[in-house]
Amino acid sequence: MGEPASASGSNDNETSTPTLDVEWDADNRFLMNHSVKTFSWTGLTVTVKDRQTKEARDLINDISGDVQQGELVALMGPSGCGKTTLLNVLARRPAASGAKVLGDCYVNGTKVDVGSFGRMTSYVEQEDALIGSLTVRETLKFAADLSLPISVTKRQRIDRIRTLLEAFGIQNQAGTLVGTPIRKGISGGQKRRVSVASQLITCPKILFLDEPTSGLDSKASYEVMLYAKELARANNIIIIASIHQPSTTTFQLFDKLLLLSGGKTCYFGSIGNVDSYFGQIGHPVPAYTNPAEFLLDIVSSDFGGASGQAPERVQQIQYAWSVSGESTAVMNQVTERTRESEKQAGALSAEDMARPGPVTVTAALLHRSFIKSYRDVIAYGIRIVMYLGLAIMMGTVWLRLHPSQDYIQPFINAIFFGSAFMSFMAVAYVPAYIEDRATFVKERANGLYGATPFMVANFLIGLPFLFLISMLFSIVSYWLSNFRPDGSAFMIWVMWMFLDLVAAESLVVFVTSIFPNFVISLALVAFANGLWMSVGGFLVTPTILNPFWKYVFHYIDYQAYVFQGMMVNEFSERIYSCGDGCHCMFNSDLASQCQIRGTAVLQQYGYATGRTGKWVGILIGIIAVYRLFGWIALHLRRT
Repeated sequence: MGEPASASGSNDNETSTPTLDVEWDADNRFLMNHSVKTFSWTGLTVTVKDRQTKEARDLINDISGDVQQGELVALMGPSGCGKTTLLNVLARRPAASGAKVLGDCYVNGTKVDVGSFGRMTSYVEQEDALIGSLTVRETLKFAADLSLPISVTKRQRIDRIRTLLEAFGIQNQAGTLVGTPIRKGISGGQKRRVSVASQLITCPKILFLDEPTSGLDSKASYEVMLYAKELARANNIIIIASIHQPSTTTFQLFDKLLLLSGGKTCYFGSIGNVDSYFGQIGHPVPAYTNPAEFLLDIVSSDFGGASGQAPERVQQIQYAWSVSGESTAVMNQVTERTRESEKQAGALSAEDMARPGPVTVTAALLHRSFIKSYRDVIAYGIRIVMYLGLAIMMGTVWLRLHPSQDYIQPFINAIFFGSAFMSFMAVAYVPAYIEDRATFVKERANGLYGATPFMVANFLIGLPFLFLISMLFSIVSYWLSNFRPDGSAFMIWVMWMFLDLVAAESLVVFVTSIFPNFVISLALVAFANGLWMSVGGFLVTPTILNPFWKYVFHYIDYQAYVFQGMMVNEFSERIYSCGDGCHCMFNSDLASQCQIRGTAVLQQYGYATGRTGKWVGILIGIIAVYRLFGWIALHLRRT
């Protein structure tokens, strides 16, 4: 976008806009029985408690409106006027933390339950909820897999995706990646088209757009809204979009305008009546002026100039609307629609379009995550290289250690370094999980799935990659450092390394689910790993560790179980020579033979043999608890 229209761009638009309806057979009906002819609301008020004064404060106050099918409506107003709050209320989303919502919304003059309303609407966030490592077609495919019922056949899904690609003029970019910070993809305007198209998979009758032109130049903004307008008219969809400061040509695309200031209505009606209405109340729109900019200027109370009359002017405009004939006409229209609906006694019902089951959703998320993982080098590619570098460094620093007492401490140091720093470097997973979590939050808000499928898919997709990392790291470092030369011992080492990484990544999921901020999550995960290193048993042995740290943190430290498991794996069945002079550093039953039995080393640390199964069970329990807490955090936190 922003450049001249593509092959499917303006020329196609001049002829026709493809409708979004596809042929469903009788057994696979998908669209709702009843079309949405009108969407209206009355007396919408959102009240919160002011943090400073502790008094009730209205975010929006007594907002009413009425929209008909095929119309494109603009929500405009200065920053902080309540546009997003109103859009969220209309879309049945949380308005604000602790907010009290009053008023009613009607579809075809009838109140509709939340479930039915959710099936007939879609919401496009201000920020594109797109995965950059997917192609445009794949983005729409996974949107279909996550939202369409199983009864919709594969052929119907393909037809639906093709229709949407053509409707939005992005069929030529179908095989192009959306784009990541490393790999360039489609343009900003095309991303907005893909975002809208992905929400139209379910054939919604009402579409909410939050700042659809944010970050786009005037050309791209115009093209995005032009597609929206043609979409609304060709498919009888109601589209309500909050928009900040459109150009004149973009502003003229809208059918109706709802102008807000300070949470109150300044105007609601046809775009064509803006000039006459504001002229009647003493604020005529100057010639050769962008009407959108003019309206935003006169309803803004933040900058009043030297006269300081901006607040009074805004109050006058709000009062003029409240007593105007246009305002009364809107209220009468909403009232009349409800009366007609009561006479017909026909409650609006939707075809029972069940969402895909949890198994289907989880499988779709796994498939999508798999594609993302091998295409997005940030997710695992860079981490694999990073861990291989760590393995080479470890293997060459602790190169070919000998089974003699002079090398016992270097063996122990190598075990600590390998286990502790492998888990510490799991902080590199923070940005990838934050991106995945952001996608989940937006898709959950649209009712696609909950925390359980996301958490299960996130856990399962990481296992093969973490096992691959564990194996590659061990192949390099284990044999270079000359740990116990035994195949079973090597596989046990790999097992501990794998469980270490799974636990460390689970810690990242837990912390980042609570604090989805890169800097905060990074700091907390790093701090937690530092704590685990301190109480894990290497820096201070468990036999002399301070009781507070031992009983509060040591026993829940996953690194502690990995360290002692690796220690037992290395020393339980190995014998070390005491060297020249036969001065043995550790006393064992082999001292007379000038040798040290490895179990003597374990005794100094207080580690017993034969407990590997117990430690593995505890470690799996710790992983499960981290994931459970992460699930609880995702379930409770909605943003």
